[in-house]
Amino acid sequence: MTLPTERDFLGYGLGLRRDYYDLILEQQPDVDWFEIISENYMVKGGKPLYYLDAIRERYPMVMHGVSLSIGGTDPLDYDYLQALHTLIDRVQPRWVSDHLCWTGQGGQNLHDLMPLPYTDEAIDHVVKRVKTVQDYLGRRILLENVSSYVSYRDSQMSEWEFYSAVVEQADCLMLLDVNNIYVSSRNHGFETMAYLDGVPAERVQQIHLAGHTDYGDFIIDTHDHPVVDPVWRLYEEAIKRFGPVSTMIERDDQMPPFEELYTELQQARDIGERVPSLASKQKIVSMA
Repeated sequence: MTLPTERDFLGYGLGLRRDYYDLILEQQPDVDWFEIISENYMVKGGKPLYYLDAIRERYPMVMHGVSLSIGGTDPLDYDYLQALHTLIDRVQPRWVSDHLCWTGQGGQNLHDLMPLPYTDEAIDHVVKRVKTVQDYLGRRILLENVSSYVSYRDSQMSEWEFYSAVVEQADCLMLLDVNNIYVSSRNHGFETMAYLDGVPAERVQQIHLAGHTDYGDFIIDTHDHPVVDPVWRLYEEAIKRFGPVSTMIERDDQMPPFEELYTELQQARDIGERVPSLASKQKIVSMA
């Protein structure tokens, strides 16, 4: 697998959360970009849009959705897609992402990210829907791997084989959640390095880092703790394989002081700046 020759690299960002709106505007911290949850701003007015516009004037943004249900069997929701398109026009994000999952059935949103069976039939189904969405939005989208807690008897391949086939055939990009890889590897017993080695490097556009809750026999992706050491080590391995990738810290609950998130962001930056040069030196030595 070769490293990508060209990638839209934004640097190191944070999730834009209301807890930090005022601090961001007043202090303008040294953050390269912010990621917004799309659905939080699909409103007609009010404070969310006021802060969104004000912060957007100062920082680049990307959009991250949780309700596309790209793997669902319900028809695509064109009211949702229109609202998403309207928000895209307002924000002018560098890119737009959602999850490789399904989120509802029979018109009911479960408000959860449900995994798919890893089958050829599911690949065909998702690819068709991704192409339709990309045509509607007029842009390629990113799909994120989700954490999972159940598996399907009908699955015919590994998660990373399924994920790779979808993005290759749909010609979309990857938002690789390193924490989700770790969580799912613990829950299902696969090798994290096999996952990293099994995805196309040139498709990896963004990386998520987050915390989780470890119950011993299983892990839940809760986004309410700091990033743990095994995830940081896995992130280093990802950067060795993929080169510099736009990376952000996700935090959605038990929000800490902003300084704690910023410290984590600096740790990601340090890894992102140190590891590629180290990998290059190791390659030169091995070729000598």
